[in-house]
Amino acid sequence: MNAHEIDYTLHGDDMQMVEIELDPQETVIAEAGAMNWMDTQINFETKMGDGSEPDKGFFGKLVSAGKRALTGESLFMTHFTNVGSGKRKVCFSAPYPGKIIPIDLDEVNGEILCQKDAFLCAALGTKLDIAFTKRLGAGFFGKEGFILQHIQGNGKAFLHAGGTVIKRELNNETVLVDTGCVVGFTTGIDYDIQRAGNMKSMFFGGEGLFLATLSGTGTIYLQSLPFSRLANRIIQEVPVQTRDNG
Repeated sequence: MNAHEIDYTLHGDDMQMVEIELDPQETVIAEAGAMNWMDTQINFETKMGDGSEPDKGFFGKLVSAGKRALTGESLFMTHFTNVGSGKRKVCFSAPYPGKIIPIDLDEVNGEILCQKDAFLCAALGTKLDIAFTKRLGAGFFGKEGFILQHIQGNGKAFLHAGGTVIKRELNNETVLVDTGCVVGFTTGIDYDIQRAGNMKSMFFGGEGLFLATLSGTGTIYLQSLPFSRLANRIIQEVPVQTRDNG
């Protein structure tokens, strides 16, 4: 299924929103709860699955939704369709401070892998699936576990990440990254985990016990402030008595 050709505008800096402009009968799919506002004559409906395979039966849709549940996401997605006669807009935002990353899937050979909570919204026709990491080390010691989101199609998709985002092109290179800072990467990149230096560095260096290695040729997206790091810092600042009372 060819994806709908949506237009978009990004608003803001550190707490961004993406405004999607829909022509009549165009549809954008989004995670539940991501919508900020929308024009009249935008019809929204919660459906099981991403709608990329409209002829798939109920059981097939249930299997696809079950895969999403493995990533910790909802079984359902919200479909926003312009049922009016003119252009209409709908706006989405990320659930925590950071950046929204627009991805033209045609420019990345039709697919990208990303952390399990990175997907925000996409044009109808985009397929959302899961991918299992190939290495046991990446599965056991990477903060994202064995499962990554696999986004496929030929339209536009939007990811979100915490803090500042860097897009980097690798040309048969390797970069070491804190495991939580990996947002996504194209399929030419190999993802693995390695020990963070010697035993002294691992336990007292403050960088964690393991680092992610991204190797090969392709595009990677890195975030400066993973939500897990932000949440841990907030918890550390909460007085112990308050936490116990909660």
